[in-house]
Amino acid sequence: MNLLPKSSKEFASPEYWEHFFRRRGDRAFEWYGGYLELCGLLHKYIKPKDKVLVVGCGNSELSEKLYDAGCQKITNIDVSEVVIRQMKDRNSSQRPHMIFQLMDATQTTFSDSSFQVVLDKGTLDAIMTDTEKGTLETAGKMMSEIGRVLQYGGRFLCISLAQAHVLEKLVGHFSQGGWMVRVHQVQQGNSSVNHTQFPMPVFVFVMTKIRQMPGFPQVLEIMPDEEGVKPANCASPKDLMEAVKERQQYALIKNRLNQNQSSEEVSLDLCNENSGKSRYTFYIVDSPTIRLSHSNHFAIFIIPHGRETEWLFGSERGRKQLAGSVGFRRLIVVALHRDQQYTDMKGIQSELSAKVLELAPPGLPDNHQVPFLSVGEDLGARIVQHQGKSQLSGDYVVEDVRGDDNINYRRLVFLSTQNIVQSEARLLPIRAHAGQKKRKDKKKQPPKLNDVGQPTMTMIDKSYLCCEHHKAMISGLSLLPDPGLLPERRISVLVIGLGGGSLPLFIHDYFPGSSVEVVEIDPSVLDVACNWFGFSQDDRMKVYIADGLVHINTLSDKGGVCYDVVIFDVDSKDPSVGMSCPPPAFVEKLFLLNVLRILNTNGIFILNLVCRDLALRSNVLKVLHEIFPLIYAQKIEEEVNEILFCLNSDRNLNTTDIAENAKKLEKQLRNPGLPWDDTYSLADMLKSVKIV
Repeated sequence: MNLLPKSSKEFASPEYWEHFFRRRGDRAFEWYGGYLELCGLLHKYIKPKDKVLVVGCGNSELSEKLYDAGCQKITNIDVSEVVIRQMKDRNSSQRPHMIFQLMDATQTTFSDSSFQVVLDKGTLDAIMTDTEKGTLETAGKMMSEIGRVLQYGGRFLCISLAQAHVLEKLVGHFSQGGWMVRVHQVQQGNSSVNHTQFPMPVFVFVMTKIRQMPGFPQVLEIMPDEEGVKPANCASPKDLMEAVKERQQYALIKNRLNQNQSSEEVSLDLCNENSGKSRYTFYIVDSPTIRLSHSNHFAIFIIPHGRETEWLFGSERGRKQLAGSVGFRRLIVVALHRDQQYTDMKGIQSELSAKVLELAPPGLPDNHQVPFLSVGEDLGARIVQHQGKSQLSGDYVVEDVRGDDNINYRRLVFLSTQNIVQSEARLLPIRAHAGQKKRKDKKKQPPKLNDVGQPTMTMIDKSYLCCEHHKAMISGLSLLPDPGLLPERRISVLVIGLGGGSLPLFIHDYFPGSSVEVVEIDPSVLDVACNWFGFSQDDRMKVYIADGLVHINTLSDKGGVCYDVVIFDVDSKDPSVGMSCPPPAFVEKLFLLNVLRILNTNGIFILNLVCRDLALRSNVLKVLHEIFPLIYAQKIEEEVNEILFCLNSDRNLNTTDIAENAKKLEKQLRNPGLPWDDTYSLADMLKSVKIV
C-alpha cells in the first residue's frame, strides 16, 4: 500500500494528512528516524523540567518516548483532527499529563514565552514544498510564532532534511534575529533510519533565543561527528549553509556507493577541519569484474608526494588500471595535498581509518582489516622552492620531487589546476656535469642530499623533454626539407607558449643554426622559467611578453617576416570548452590565414591539439584543410594530445620516408658535446603518424 504523496506539494495540505492518518490508522510513522536515533541529541537540549511544545506531532512515538524518559511537560499540536483524536485515545491512561491539541503552528493560542523548548520533526519541511510567496509567508509565520512562545534561553529544535530552500529560510530567519544557531547531523549507523526512503542526511537545527547585545558576536556552529571535538565556528550564515550542503553531498556519495551505482569513478575532497583547506582527495574506483573473495573487498592506496600527476594515479583510466592490478573490488586512491603536513604512513592510516570505512562497499565482513597500499615504504617527498602569484593564472608553486625512477624533478604547478604539471625539468647533480673540472687534491665525496634525496647543488638537464607531445614536436621537424642538415642550417622558429622553456631551449641548444622567438602572455611564467628552469635569452633566443593572437596578427599585417616553423603549445583557461589546447580563437580561419602568411614556402605549422569533443575536433581539421595543403597527425599514446603537422606545401611523404628522415635528424642531434635522453627516439615518436 503506497502512502507517499503523488507530489511533495501535497505535504503542505491538511487534507493530505487527514487522508494519510485515516489510512495509516494508529500505527506510528517515524519520519526521519525514531527516538533511538534522535535521543542522544534531544536529551542534550531537553531537560525533564522543561515545558516542551511539539509542533506537527502526527502519530509519531517521539513525544511518548520523551515522556517515558522523564520529560512529562509536553504539549503536542497538529492540524489533523483525526490524529489528535487518535493520540489522545492512545495516551490518556498511560500518559495522563501529555497534552494533545488541534492547532495550527502558524497561529497558536499560547501566551508569550510559554515554553523552554519547541520541537519540530519534519513539519517545516512539510510546509515548505516550494519557494512561492505564499509558502514562504506561511513558513515565516510559523517561525515567528515559535519565537514568540519561546522564553529567552529557550531552544527551537528543528529536525529537517534541510533542502536548499528550507535551509536558506531557516538559517536566514533565525540568524537575522540574533539567535544562536547550531547544527547537528543525525548519525545513521546501522539503525532503521539508514533504511529510510530519504538518501539525504537528517539534521537537527538548534536555535537558542538570546537577548541581543551590541557587539556580541553571532554564534553559528556546525557540530563534528566525533565526540570530544570542538564545533566548527562559521563566519557567516552562508558559510554555515555551505557546510550543511557539503555534508549532504557526502551523504549522497555514500548512498550512491551503497546502492552499487558507482560504474563511474567517484571523487571527493576531505578538508582540514581547522583551516578548511583540502587535505585529501579520494578517488573511489570499483572493479565489478574482479572475482570477490573473503580478503579482496576493499583497500586504500596512498599516492606518494609528487607522483599524483603520473598517468597511473592522475587519470581516471590509470586509476582504473591500478585498481585492476592490485585486485580489489573497491579501491580508494588517496592523493595528498601539497599545502598539508603528514607524518608518515602510520599517521595517515590512523587519520583515515574511520572515514574510509564510511565508504566501504556493501557486504564488507565485520572486523575486516582494510589494507593500506602505496609505492615503496615512504610517502615520498617534495620541496617547495618558490611560491608566487600570477595576475593571469593565480597562485603557483615551483617544487622539487622524487620520481618513481629515483630521479629528481622540478615542476611548475598552478594551484587552480594542481593535478596538472605545467612544466617539468629533470635535475642533475652539478658534479655529474661533463664540463666540470675535478679537483685532484680532494677525495671524491658523495654529494650532500636534501629532503627529497637530491644533491643540494643541481643543474637542469636540458636534454630532457618532459612532455610526450614536446618529443613529437621535435620529431616533426624531420618533415622539413633536408632534415639531415637541419642542426647547422639556419631555421627560424616561432613558439607560442613558453612554460618552463624546455621546448624552445631544446631547439636553441640542439639546432645551433636556429633563431627562436617565443611569445608568452604571462610575465610571471618568464620569471619562473629564467629563475628556476635554466632558461635564458641571447642573440638566438628572444621572448616577447604579448598575446600570441595579437603578435601573429601584427606580424602578418606588417608582412615580410617568415618562419620555417611555427609552434602552438598554449592551453585554454576556459574549462567549459571541449578543447583545452589551444584556445578556440587560435584555430579560427582568419587567424590561421595569418599563420600561413608568416610561414616560408616549405615551412611547417605544428599544433598541439587537446580536444575531447569529436565534433569540435572535426571542425578544427576542416578549417585547417581549407588553409594547408597537407596535414599529418600523431596521436600521443594514453593521452588526449594530438600533434598536427600542417605543411605549407604538398610534399607527400610516406611513413618509411618520414622514419628515415627522423633517423637522419636524430643522428645529427646526438652531439658529443650535449647529453641525449635515450628514453625515446625521433623515429619511434612518429611511428604512427598519418595524413588526415
